[in-house]
Amino acid sequence: MRWTIKPKPSEDKIKHLAQALNVEDFVAQLLVQRGIETFEDAKLFFRPSLEHLHDPYLMKDMDKAVARIETAIENQERILVFGDYDVDGTTAVSLVSSYLKSYYPVVATYIPDRYDEGYGVSFKGIDFAEDNGFTLIIALDCGIKSIDHVAYAKERNIDFIICDHHRPGSTLPDAVAILDPKRDDCNYPYDELCGCGIGFKLIQALGSNRQQTIGDLVPYLDLVAAAIAADIVPMTGENRVLAYFGLQVINANPRPGIKALVHQIKKQTLDITDVVFIIAPRINAAGRIKHGNHAVELLTEFDFEQAQQFASEIEQYNSDRKDLDKQITKEAFIQITENQEQERFTSVVFQENWHKGVIGIVASRLIETYYRPTLVFTKSGDKYAASARSVKGFDVYNALEACASHLEQFGGHMYAAGMTIKPENYPAFKEAFEKQVQDTIPENLRVPEIEIDAEINFTDISPKLIRILKQFEPYGPLNMTPVFLTKNITDTGYAKTLGSDDEHLKLFVKQNNSEGITAIGFGIGDKIELTKNHQPFQAVYCIDENEWKGTTTVQLRLKNIK
Repeated sequence: MRWTIKPKPSEDKIKHLAQALNVEDFVAQLLVQRGIETFEDAKLFFRPSLEHLHDPYLMKDMDKAVARIETAIENQERILVFGDYDVDGTTAVSLVSSYLKSYYPVVATYIPDRYDEGYGVSFKGIDFAEDNGFTLIIALDCGIKSIDHVAYAKERNIDFIICDHHRPGSTLPDAVAILDPKRDDCNYPYDELCGCGIGFKLIQALGSNRQQTIGDLVPYLDLVAAAIAADIVPMTGENRVLAYFGLQVINANPRPGIKALVHQIKKQTLDITDVVFIIAPRINAAGRIKHGNHAVELLTEFDFEQAQQFASEIEQYNSDRKDLDKQITKEAFIQITENQEQERFTSVVFQENWHKGVIGIVASRLIETYYRPTLVFTKSGDKYAASARSVKGFDVYNALEACASHLEQFGGHMYAAGMTIKPENYPAFKEAFEKQVQDTIPENLRVPEIEIDAEINFTDISPKLIRILKQFEPYGPLNMTPVFLTKNITDTGYAKTLGSDDEHLKLFVKQNNSEGITAIGFGIGDKIELTKNHQPFQAVYCIDENEWKGTTTVQLRLKNIK
């Protein structure tokens, strides 16, 4: 692990903000590091308001999208809401379809089959629309590169509205409207919305035509918060506002489907981390193991008993997914260790019977061990399909683009992508990808990094600090949980390892004459030797609260010690 202390902003900025907010200098430092430099910035950050959401009509083509939907309703056309099978896609489809159905009944949903149709808009989906008399398709979380598909639909007198957040190619599809803030010609003030976030902007625009206020749309924000958390988009601007209020809905009055998922896990109050690790994997499991339709059924069900039935089925899919994930990861590890005759800059593995629904998770697991850009391939029909994952700071999408001549198709983001390839091109692609990464990845990105926000002493950890840090939530990219460094720490003699393989570390630590604090480090049990015999060490950690039998205590979540 590389420990990197973030550059300290100018003392003037820190002092100015610390005085304006009446907080310690290091708290002001955390805020300035997040781009918050004035009292007004801090007010927006600490007091998110639905009034801070932008006018949806600032998005290019929003007027065209709304006009086409209103025409469809006026003419009693059949509308098909189409979306991808992951969390962002299924929540977006659930949001837009349930909103439209609240006042217009001729609306259906379509999620492509992960194995039969693959990612994004499919010809099979368009054929389904034609066979069933749909004349308008609203595509969510996909479609920005579906030039051939949109042309195919147009020949069949089916219009497309595309709501996507992925990077457009050099040519845009010939759709009635394309809502994508990443379009070069779109001046919308915030371009980091997820697919479900763009779906929300669409219903916000539709709602304004019906004299609905933003307050009327709050019940839909549980879906938006789930998508923001799962899609790992920046927790800034509109995303932070939508996630903040979406979490309130999840905890106070969620839709029956989300309530049923939460009911299964028996946790009182969920934070954004719980949404990432508890709700999102379950919604995803439907599309990974069975079909994304099951997630939409759950998220649009209004009868709680029926929702509980759907949730228990999804719980089973999630359990199956975990088993597959473990097995495939084990097999991938064997492949990598058997073929490690030379130093590699990438991990590329393939087995034709690996389950396509979990290869993305397996790629993430491999990075945890080998820390290099990773592709996991499996057979899909007569092609090979892969999920790509990357290490911090390295754009795997750009690397794939450089190897595009070997690929059939690909799409995705900086850190995650998917692709298909003809089997005969696989060996050449594997070497081209290895060479591309070797030529372009800086040496420092090959070692995992812990970014440290500030160095503090244990005496700085006060109830006031914990109250302030709670108001930094929800956390996410560009607003990550603050990481602190403290030096000259000693364990008081209670150090022990936990877990079946002693993989976790539990300590009771002090710094000089401070009060003792419990510290727990997941996955660093092997560091226990550094803490013995009262020898001093330094630690990087986040500050947590631990609830046990009705008592709340401060706890350090250790990330590393040395």
